[in-house]
Amino acid sequence: MSTIMSWLARVSLCVALATPAVVAAPATADTKSPKTSDLQCLSEALYFEARGEGHKGQQAVAEVILNRVDHPKFPKSVCGVVNQKGQFTYKKSRIREQGAFNRAQKIAKAALQGAPRNLTNGATYFHTGGVKPSWSRKFERTTRIGSHTFYRSDRRLASN
Repeated sequence: MSTIMSWLARVSLCVALATPAVVAAPATADTKSPKTSDLQCLSEALYFEARGEGHKGQQAVAEVILNRVDHPKFPKSVCGVVNQKGQFTYKKSRIREQGAFNRAQKIAKAALQGAPRNLTNGATYFHTGGVKPSWSRKFERTTRIGSHTFYRSDRRLASN
């Protein structure tokens, strides 16, 4: 009987010592976890707008969307920015490349969790090389990454 009691005492001690770590785990979990809707909207935007770009190109598009969220001229949520009429050219359709979507989702999650926004110099607009929107002549060009050119809307260029 004493062998069983000794074994139970050791098991109980192990369980007691291990339990606080298990209970404490949620408290140490990432507190900056993005809202599910923001993550979905940003992931879809990156997938449909920039899935052909590299990691840096997708990060830059995520920056533009988040810069817009922070700008007083645009909606205050990721989904509000992404779904704003006339702003993004993609039409939601079926996600056909799950691997590309998973990559976009990882980039979106990092961006929403506060990854540095230092690729576009505060850009709030972008376009692909295949188009030349009229607004591109009015705003300051900040950079070109992959097939996208990025612009800031807070510094208007002089029109002579």
